[in-house]
Amino acid sequence: MLPLPLRGWLGLIAVLAAVPVVVLGVMYAGHSESGTVDRWFIQPTDDSVRQPWRGVALATDFLAEPAGAALLIVAAVAGCLLLRRPRTAVFAVLATGLAVVAATLLKSLVGRTIHGPDNLSYPSGHAAFLTAFALVAALFATGRLGLGRTAGMLLVLAAAVVAGAAMGWAQVALGAHYPTDILGGWCTALAVVPVTALLVDQVADRVAVSGPWKRR
Repeated sequence: MLPLPLRGWLGLIAVLAAVPVVVLGVMYAGHSESGTVDRWFIQPTDDSVRQPWRGVALATDFLAEPAGAALLIVAAVAGCLLLRRPRTAVFAVLATGLAVVAATLLKSLVGRTIHGPDNLSYPSGHAAFLTAFALVAALFATGRLGLGRTAGMLLVLAAAVVAGAAMGWAQVALGAHYPTDILGGWCTALAVVPVTALLVDQVADRVAVSGPWKRR
């Protein structure tokens, strides 16, 4: 699941991505308002995002809600099984699931809130999920198409940026997260997915070298 030409670079990105997750978490631990970095971005008001853009934001938000996320994962797993890529199916479930679990655990540790003491916000689980899903798809495409290091990295990074930016815009536009929550969720996915891919490859290769677990 982690193409050899990309392994070193994605490993480095995973390590680097973990740094801002920790730094921002320390900076905004226990906070309940936007910070200095958040104020660099345009802050929407209650009526600044109107139709049809509000509908677009809500549709994007749905993709990382439990029902929407489940639909994406089921579709991805079904597609992988139809293409006889069981390892990719396992990777899709684990990578997205672990990204969300990591974001959820960090929320409890950091304790940053928005719109009330019960709404933990850092990092964004929505951003973590959709970015992780996009990374899984991009890594699969890279291996499937046999892309080299440059083309593969461009595809993976482009997928992560587009997914993170789309979900980030939706969450900030709807007032569900601060911009730094989005950055934290995005970096969480970048840190978790490459590690998960490496672990899936190692475990699968040890379990069997042929049949449904062979490298694909």
